[in-house]
Amino acid sequence: MTNKLILAALCFSPLVSAAEETKEEVSPITASAELGMLYKTGNTRSADVKTGLDIKYEKDLWRSTLAFDLLAKKTEQEVGGEETFETTDQKWTIASKTNYTLDSASKNYVYGDIAYEDSRFGGFENQSSISAGWGREWYKTEVASLFADIGPGYKRDITKDILDDSGVVTTQSETQSSFIIQAQAEYLRKINEHVEFKQTLSAKYAPQSGENSIYKAESSITTKLIETLALKFAVIIDHNTVVEEGTERTDTQTAMTLVYSF
Repeated sequence: MTNKLILAALCFSPLVSAAEETKEEVSPITASAELGMLYKTGNTRSADVKTGLDIKYEKDLWRSTLAFDLLAKKTEQEVGGEETFETTDQKWTIASKTNYTLDSASKNYVYGDIAYEDSRFGGFENQSSISAGWGREWYKTEVASLFADIGPGYKRDITKDILDDSGVVTTQSETQSSFIIQAQAEYLRKINEHVEFKQTLSAKYAPQSGENSIYKAESSITTKLIETLALKFAVIIDHNTVVEEGTERTDTQTAMTLVYSF
């Protein structure tokens, strides 16, 4: 009887070991969602919502990211003698990027990048771009890393209709397409085990004279509250070199959101 028990234990031990190894395997996919809200009452009433979703896949020589962000604002306004909430700001963006490291011992990689932005109250109806090129992991330690890449691409901007005071269209919307040189950089640093700083820079330079170039910078500090919940403070600056008359070239956004990782 004892011999049978020992034999059974030996037969099942590889299965137990395999189960333990499966439990210890880390998923190549990580994701996080963020949400921030502001509601004002009193002399004026308004509601602001900022939300986002980030998904990252990292395995072997591949590294892919997908990011979605939405900003919306409603303000109480008087229309026809009645107080109603009207949308006064709305913007959403989606961007995806994939890196392939050339070999396990190399710090060089090739990338493909695509982005789309829709801004209801901005200077453009929407803006989109696609790019591919070469990059490098310039610096990496246990607490900090720096990635940067550059490559050619294509950009398309769709302008808005321009209306006069009576609401009549004076200038029709048009599509502006151009060749670009895109450069991007990302710097990460862990200040301590609970706080992380992140800086991203991107430039979509249109070399043709008179064409719009786009520059963007985002600085953020994320503080971990518990294992899966963090508080994020971010400042985003968007700059377009060529815009329609009466439109600001630079937009800034300052936000504080809760980030849930899963």
